[in-house]
Amino acid sequence: MLATTQPTMGRQVAALEASLGVKLFTRSIDGLSPTEAGLRLIPSAEAMAAAAETAWRSTSGKADEARGTVRITASEMIGGEVLPLLLTGFHSLYPQISVELVLSNRNEDLLRGDADIAVRMVRPSQAALLAKRIGNIDAGLYAHQHYLKEHPMSLRPATTCIDRI
Repeated sequence: MLATTQPTMGRQVAALEASLGVKLFTRSIDGLSPTEAGLRLIPSAEAMAAAAETAWRSTSGKADEARGTVRITASEMIGGEVLPLLLTGFHSLYPQISVELVLSNRNEDLLRGDADIAVRMVRPSQAALLAKRIGNIDAGLYAHQHYLKEHPMSLRPATTCIDRI
């Protein structure tokens, strides 16, 4: 929530558009939609918001306090099987941080604020994101012997189907 009125926000957006010399939104009876210029502005605006939050924390004496809410998105398998044990240890170290775990087999868009942290099995395609390998998970493929008799397959995995981060 921005804690401002719609007319005030409208004036601020109009002033920003005038200052930049570009339209950031197209207006219709359905509301506002970002233009290409507006979409290109998102990473910079998010970086400015993060810098403002950092400045507020450092001047308010809250810089050393680890508190707030962090939204983590992960696949259903990782979020159900791997993260709970890790998050239990995290919570004991940082009890003032509330973790929202969003389980989805879709890759949520971090740049749009769908989550703060994503645990993914693939490298993100968005250049503005920082990617770090946090571990390896062994996976196995299993089939019933009757299925394999009817659908023979190689016992060697196809290395081209695994994208290493």
